[in-house]
Amino acid sequence: MNELLWLGFLLLDLVMVMVIYRFFGRVGLFGLVVFNLLLCNIQVLKLIELFGHTTTLGNVLYASVFLSTDILSEKYGKAEATKAVLLGFVTLVMATGYMQIALRFTPSTADFAQESLATIFGFFPRIALGSLIAYFISQMHDVWAFHFLKERTGGKYLWLRNNASTLVSQLLDTLIFCTVAFWGDPAIPSDIFWDIVLTTYLFKIIVALADTPFLYVAKRITPREAVV
Repeated sequence: MNELLWLGFLLLDLVMVMVIYRFFGRVGLFGLVVFNLLLCNIQVLKLIELFGHTTTLGNVLYASVFLSTDILSEKYGKAEATKAVLLGFVTLVMATGYMQIALRFTPSTADFAQESLATIFGFFPRIALGSLIAYFISQMHDVWAFHFLKERTGGKYLWLRNNASTLVSQLLDTLIFCTVAFWGDPAIPSDIFWDIVLTTYLFKIIVALADTPFLYVAKRITPREAVV
């Protein structure tokens, strides 16, 4: 059941990137980067079983952030893709900080949400730091690598620059996040650590490969902003 739901979620998310881009254009992609980034950092707290492996929910939404920045890179240039990455980073920092302030408020006796919010948004320094560092480095590398390969191939082989830049960037993201968040934690032995790394990256590879046809579709889309 989880496998079918995950595949359906993957298809839905990629299709929605196309829909949002068609109707809202570049602004819609900026919004998707922020939306998916914030939501995937909540979903990542949920552990699920997929194809016999334990993994985190959130890989779909996080990986589709790369699709949004790749569309921006391909159709609007490096500067716009970089701007989206920076917007996502600033928004993530703000959301983390704002939720810490919210948790400091003394709840009413009628409140029922404080404990749940504290569980979801409680500040775990290594996890929060790992998420921020991994996102910034991997996304900046993705934008750089995409344009490096585009220049080297004379604008040909869209599938190559899309997959090569994303797969290497996703590897960087996985290694950086897991190392900062989990390495040396006595509760996570080294064999479990590497299982988390490999499993997480495996599912990111699946999503990265699945988004390639959608990038070709996006290249042919004329967003409504361009025809208004």
